[in-house]
Amino acid sequence: MEETGKISAVEYFHGSKFGNGLRVAEEFKRLMGERGVVVNIHHVKKAKPEGISPADLYVFSSPGRMGRPRGCVRRFLKKLNLPAGAKYALLTTEGAPRPDKKTGRIPTEEEIARWQKVRSIMNEILEAKGLVKVAEEKVYVTGMKGPLEEGWQTRVAAFVSGLLTF
Repeated sequence: MEETGKISAVEYFHGSKFGNGLRVAEEFKRLMGERGVVVNIHHVKKAKPEGISPADLYVFSSPGRMGRPRGCVRRFLKKLNLPAGAKYALLTTEGAPRPDKKTGRIPTEEEIARWQKVRSIMNEILEAKGLVKVAEEKVYVTGMKGPLEEGWQTRVAAFVSGLLTF
């Protein structure tokens, strides 16, 4: 097993409702495990925000609901008790942009950012607690309940590779 030297333990918290976020978390765990990193996955509804195990990195995930993180994820993050300076990353599942019905044009990243605020809201909560973001990424979901976008595993693999270099 390859040793990263920087990350050996990750606590991963998700708020998956339809299973897409859990699939992403499991792929993340599998890929990190191949590199000798231990990943513990928790659903925010079953985790206690004040009793989190120490880790080198904390990963938080939420599906987008009307452009925001799920309420259970926001509540969990607001109650979260981690030491200032702890490193975190975001890996969210968000609705894939759809073409404009009249023009067929796909919205730009800037246009999407006006209504899709999942990561910005999560970052705001975590940074106010003194946590330090090291990475963020999104995986698109093509429908309300899924499925995940084609090739989503490649996006997760790139995210993992980026984390191992921070």
